[in-house]
Amino acid sequence: MSETAPDLRTFLAANPALVFRPGSPLSVVEEITAVLHALEAEKRQPVVLVGEPVLADGTKSDMKVLCNLTGSREVCAAALGLADHRDSARHFADLAAGEIAPVTVQRAEAPVQVIVAEGDQADLRVLPALKQHGGDVGHYITAGHVVTADPETGIDNMAIQRCWVREPRLMGIYPYPTSHNRLNVEKYWDRGEACPVAVWIGHHPALAIGTQAKFAYPKSHWAAAGAALGAPVRLVPSVTHGDLVMVPADAEIVIEGFIPPHRLEAEGPFAEFTGYQGPQVANPVVEVTAVTRRADAIYHDCGAGLADHLVPDNMAMEGAIFAMCRAAAPALRRVHVPMSGRRFHAYLQFENPRPGEVRDALTAALSYRRLKAVMAFDEDIDIFDDSQAMWALATRLQWDRDTIRIDRLSEANLDPSTPPGAGSTTKVALDATLPLPRRPGAPKPVPRVNRVNEDALQVARAAVDAADPAGWPRA
Repeated sequence: MSETAPDLRTFLAANPALVFRPGSPLSVVEEITAVLHALEAEKRQPVVLVGEPVLADGTKSDMKVLCNLTGSREVCAAALGLADHRDSARHFADLAAGEIAPVTVQRAEAPVQVIVAEGDQADLRVLPALKQHGGDVGHYITAGHVVTADPETGIDNMAIQRCWVREPRLMGIYPYPTSHNRLNVEKYWDRGEACPVAVWIGHHPALAIGTQAKFAYPKSHWAAAGAALGAPVRLVPSVTHGDLVMVPADAEIVIEGFIPPHRLEAEGPFAEFTGYQGPQVANPVVEVTAVTRRADAIYHDCGAGLADHLVPDNMAMEGAIFAMCRAAAPALRRVHVPMSGRRFHAYLQFENPRPGEVRDALTAALSYRRLKAVMAFDEDIDIFDDSQAMWALATRLQWDRDTIRIDRLSEANLDPSTPPGAGSTTKVALDATLPLPRRPGAPKPVPRVNRVNEDALQVARAAVDAADPAGWPRA
């Protein structure tokens, strides 16, 4: 193994101040997830590394549990080498242009295959998979990257999709109906064949974030993930499937198996990104053939419906929306998919747009399947601050003049407000940009914003900085 290969260990070693290590054992049944809820309530997002996770049977796991790796936009930006998290949309939109091809290594060079358990020796119960919330049906793998391949082209796909640990060698799996993994699975099923699959867990956060870049089907994510990582992803053939399904050599854990054709079984309920319990649905299963891992593997978990779940994929969405809109709107500067809207809202920021440009971009953004509402703002509004966005909607928008409504567009998966059986939904765009100047070079018609002078502000900041903030209420 290369000494410089970036992985989860190199990130943690380089950023010790970001890591919170609870000083006592914590149960995998709700207690670890409760820590994430407690931190989020205080608006704090450290990486959480649990040294003594307690399994459901009361014994201690020999693996540490890592949570909240991507719970902060600032941490994600740092992992990607970005100075400012607000530039993530342009970064993700340009990932394909800077692709770094993966490299293949042998098993002897792959830390993730130091321990290999095959057949009856493979046992998912060795993993400290969490039962996160009270309504969950069981213990779930939540940060597993599911890898399948198109049987026609051999091109692989990768996505984070929930996996329910049901038995020592059986998992339920939820490849969303519109996902590329689901397309691959169904292509195998159409042939009457089981779909080969591998699920890898744990790696450098830049790799985990880069894998969520949005591409047309079929396209492998490894080269874009390498661009996010800043180095070629080291791949190794999986034990079960060989080079048909490649896995990261520097991952922590890999689960391999097959998705048998047309076998659908009840799966869920499970907490989802919406903040609600997702319903029980009929989903495929994975028959496990092998579990491989590092000798001292760290188990990575993602808090369902919490910042760790939302932030990286929202940043990837920002890139996809930016790419969709910038051709129609050169004045587009930034895109934000706020946590407050889960994955259903997007904010677009413009600087001196031409007549019609904002509406062109808003209309384009509404075609993104997940979105229900898109809002446009001027460059003076910090779209990463919900209070500023709401202020602009309250003071710069007239509903009859500035609203675009389009019916019967594609709906978002797992939207709890969608009626059962609905195949489409209504979407809305709101233009909260100021009217254009009456003549070129003139100021926009807007009242003067309440401000104090900079000298007074510096005096006030010094007074606040000199105070003892202990006990002050949080915003």
